[in-house]
Amino acid sequence: MGRLSLAVCLVAPLGVAAAEVAPPARILVVGTNTPADAATINAAIAASPEGSEVVFRGRFLINQTIRLRSGRSYAGESRAGTVLRQADGANLPALLASEVWLDNTTWTGTPMAIRRLTLDGNRAANQQTAGLVLRSWLSVAEDLHITNMPSDGLRLTSLSADGTGLKTTQVNGRLADCFIERSGRHGIFVEDPGNAVTDWILRDNWIASSGADGIHLDNAAGWIIERNHIYGVPQHGIYAHRLFATSLSDNYIEGFGETAQPGTWCGILAIVQGDAASTITGNRIFGFGGEQHEGSTYRYLAVTPKYGAALVTVSGNAIRGAGTARSTGLHYEAAAGRTLTVVSTGNAVDRVGTPRLVGERVTLAPGL
Repeated sequence: MGRLSLAVCLVAPLGVAAAEVAPPARILVVGTNTPADAATINAAIAASPEGSEVVFRGRFLINQTIRLRSGRSYAGESRAGTVLRQADGANLPALLASEVWLDNTTWTGTPMAIRRLTLDGNRAANQQTAGLVLRSWLSVAEDLHITNMPSDGLRLTSLSADGTGLKTTQVNGRLADCFIERSGRHGIFVEDPGNAVTDWILRDNWIASSGADGIHLDNAAGWIIERNHIYGVPQHGIYAHRLFATSLSDNYIEGFGETAQPGTWCGILAIVQGDAASTITGNRIFGFGGEQHEGSTYRYLAVTPKYGAALVTVSGNAIRGAGTARSTGLHYEAAAGRTLTVVSTGNAVDRVGTPRLVGERVTLAPGL
């Protein structure tokens, strides 16, 4: 059985009786790499008071989803030293998940943090599992290594396990400094068919060899998406839907559309809302994987409005293609009933079939 220890240090401020102080608890859970580990972790979390730090040490074999209670932080001692691996045939919906996601509530969880862990989905012996499913506001997931997940590596969602939607918002968090590789679907998936998950920061992540998109955001409104490095993806590098005062900057996409499946694939696909302006600057998008499929179309940076009169700045991006006629460097187009104004300046585009395509409902503005 895993060993559970609870260490609490009580320090009273000057002039305050010790009995009046309630310091956070530090709860240490030690892995045994046996089927008892998941139950031990869940029991420790269930017994933890709000404000606790739950610390994982060693290797854990996971055969039930770890229920993350809100108002706590969760951390390994190091990514290399703390590994949670899914047991053969467990087929969990998620390795770690917010309790409110599992309980199908209509409200988001309160803040939490998850740090310094390796999550191994054991994809060869399992199906459907996501690594971390987060359904909490003002929360942080950082310094994680997420590998071999049958489904998404990291999913931030407004839906519950049974598809129940939020009646609250879920804003103001950060996903950062993670290495996510060999996910069965998206490396990072922001799942939000409504309008709940806005105003987060997504930065400094490495995303490799996803099954679909590197980063897929149903809702990019108010987001800062910066300095992410994406490679080995068969579909879109970054799919960003519903930009609204969004910043997409300094991302490095080595390749995209690396699949035998025909389609229209984008290094960055930005779908812009008409009420505010957004910026797409300083990204580096390349075709190192080759524009492989003769039936596919490759758009290195594509911008289109979702509704109304959209406004976006596209500047300082560097694009170098694979040298076929199937590719477009900058693709600006608007469907009927919508317009798009783009301040498009200072972009370097090379080795693509069409350097820039401008649709009939698109206006190129000079800026000031």
